[in-house]
Amino acid sequence: MNKLQSLLIIGIFAVGIIFVSSTSDQFVDAGSRKKFHFTQTITSSQDPAQGHENHQFSLILSPNEGTIYDGSMTFTSSEPAQIVVLHEINLRESKGQPTWTVDGKTIYGLSLIDLQKNSGSFEFTGSALGLHTSNSKEFTSTVSVDGWIRGQPTEVIMQKIELEKDVSSLLSRTNVPATIPMHTGIYEGNQVLYIITDGSDEDYTKIISEKQEWNIELASILADVPENTLQKLFVFKNGVKGDGIYGFQNEVFSSTPSQKSQYSALNSIIEVTWKVGQKEIEFKSATDIIAAEEGGRIEFNETRIVLNTPQIIWPDGQMIVRSDKEITDEMSYSGGQIIEINEEEMTVTFVAHRGWGPDGRTIYYIVTDATPSGPAESMGVVSSPSSANLIAHSGAVDLFQFKNGIVGSGPLGFQPGIAGASLGDVNYSPMWRIYLVEWNDAKSAKILETRSDIDAFHADDMLSVSIARPINSDHIVNCPFIDPFQ
Repeated sequence: MNKLQSLLIIGIFAVGIIFVSSTSDQFVDAGSRKKFHFTQTITSSQDPAQGHENHQFSLILSPNEGTIYDGSMTFTSSEPAQIVVLHEINLRESKGQPTWTVDGKTIYGLSLIDLQKNSGSFEFTGSALGLHTSNSKEFTSTVSVDGWIRGQPTEVIMQKIELEKDVSSLLSRTNVPATIPMHTGIYEGNQVLYIITDGSDEDYTKIISEKQEWNIELASILADVPENTLQKLFVFKNGVKGDGIYGFQNEVFSSTPSQKSQYSALNSIIEVTWKVGQKEIEFKSATDIIAAEEGGRIEFNETRIVLNTPQIIWPDGQMIVRSDKEITDEMSYSGGQIIEINEEEMTVTFVAHRGWGPDGRTIYYIVTDATPSGPAESMGVVSSPSSANLIAHSGAVDLFQFKNGIVGSGPLGFQPGIAGASLGDVNYSPMWRIYLVEWNDAKSAKILETRSDIDAFHADDMLSVSIARPINSDHIVNCPFIDPFQ
């Protein structure tokens, strides 16, 4: 390891960034080209380059003598960031051009592309890649990088580079379309379109499944989630006729994803009944409903039933629709989880991802929201900070994703994940606490299919398991398990 790399490790990646080593056995031909791809969220640190002491820098692809990267990057950032591409040159070639150096001895030619934007896409060729700001304010960015590497790297940030394998040899139908009926709700007099995927009460799940002709799943464990994880959904038992769950007016929400600190896809159901003799109207907001209850016109039944009702379209926003509509086994998790929103048919089509349940049974899941915001933005789903309140609660179940090993269709580019519960299990929940599984020696990786597989190899010290903490934050993902073929 040269001096520049040592300084970079100390100066930039002392805390919080996944830093991995590739073995030289994987790259016996130093002139070979190998494919790499990853998506990751990173936090900047002080730029270690001379003259950049008051700047911030996030290194994405690290420099190594004789290594050239060629590919494309898409990024989002909390601050407008400049793209840095470094080029390997010698000291004699450095005169008269912008350069970048840590120790004054190893010099790199510097290409600085200033998009003056918080997001963008860029094709690059160079010896290193990063994001940079010319102030001292720390920034967070999510990057998706896809390309080729020439040479023999000793270190690569974010993800180990593996020899490409045919993903179809691992699983077929790893991503399939799942078309789900939408419902109409109301927030502050405006329309909300949403889906219902899970419920804590068996009778409720049956009523809703029959009404929408699409099965929602029983997740009894949701009945005990903390109040600070829930928003309120008002359901009407009488009054103005409509398309609500009981055949009366549409449900009313207490928040949408635009109210970021309040929004949750998990809703505490409050049933509303008009008292005899009262003039029935259609309510347009939670505020009006609460005022009517305080005025004695209606009654509340706080059911303690919880429904998982991710919002698809709300008054001033909607979930991202993917630009690439073709669903393939190799498609990335980034760029959105929805293929189509059909308001005429009142359906939304998600990408359903294949994985394993704890006993090896096949499961499919969709992704609707997540916390923190970096992974949510990377996957193209809603940010739901309140979900972090489940990090130590039984209302969230463990989901194990692989960060190296066998290349496959998992969200980090390796084998599909393994869940701690399946549909029908008493501990099933759509809310997942993400754990990362890493093989201590990637060459020894095998395909794992059950929770007991993970436990056994972990006990033999062949792999490590750690809770995921992107941006040093609690990480919860709303991944309802569904039957995409119903």
